[in-house]
Amino acid sequence: MDRHLTLAVCQTGPVQRSATRAETVGRLVHLLERAAAAGAELAVFPEMALTTFFPRWTLDESEIEGFYEERVPGPQTQPLFDAARRLRLGFALGYSEIADEDGRKRRFNTMDLVDADGSLVGRYRKIHLPGSEASEAGTTVHLERRYFEPGNLGFPVFAYRGARIGLALCNDRRWPETYRMLCLNGAEVVLIGYNTPAVLAEAPTLDHLRMFHNHLPMQAGAYQNTVWVAAAAKAGVEEGQALIGGSCIIAPTGEIAALAVSVDDEVIVHRADLGLIDTCRRVNFDFARYRRPSEYGLIAERAGPVA
Repeated sequence: MDRHLTLAVCQTGPVQRSATRAETVGRLVHLLERAAAAGAELAVFPEMALTTFFPRWTLDESEIEGFYEERVPGPQTQPLFDAARRLRLGFALGYSEIADEDGRKRRFNTMDLVDADGSLVGRYRKIHLPGSEASEAGTTVHLERRYFEPGNLGFPVFAYRGARIGLALCNDRRWPETYRMLCLNGAEVVLIGYNTPAVLAEAPTLDHLRMFHNHLPMQAGAYQNTVWVAAAAKAGVEEGQALIGGSCIIAPTGEIAALAVSVDDEVIVHRADLGLIDTCRRVNFDFARYRRPSEYGLIAERAGPVA
């Protein structure tokens, strides 16, 4: 039986610090409407889609409160969920979460998967946090470790319209463990949101490779784990920092099936053939047949340096 899921990637241009939550949510609603008009069945928005990328600054406690969501949906984000219900279109949304857990306030870089009726399907919290807790001379300011703690939900996979959906955020996409864990958990589609600088102060000689290095791990992850990947960027010049675009939909063959052409608000759509997963798996990556972790061997722990 043929199985397809029409995916939409909703790239946004920059979200400046002066933008109100209502303005930003309005942009997301418009993108969701465009995706629905194009026949999409599931959409993905960028990482931290509701605000500017505030980890580029060193801020104190009083300055960061407004960047986090205490609950989703909340009064300011409810219009997006209402739009999902009206359009019958589910989505994945990246945002900054503050939660009461273990008797304290905890902050996570989070992505929610939302059903076509506006209800929560599942939640992922970013595991691979880049950067540091303090600004360092000669480096691009990325202070995610200052404002978030690593996710504590693992790599869950959720059912949506007969497909198995996994979630990831930004730096997660660079690590092979992300795709392998999601694949082992049964994912057929991986939705990713990201905010990625176009240049790195610590490695200017690699600036020309930024887009190549953006797509490379996602294409490899899709191919080696036989999954569809749909990745949404926040792009353009945001608060003086250029962010790459390159939002894309990647097939289990590793091919880019759809690619954004701007660094502004843009929607790309592709009808993903889920049957292609089985075809690719039969060719090279039938895990049940070929993957033998018990036979790989382990490197013994050593008390001292290797002679």
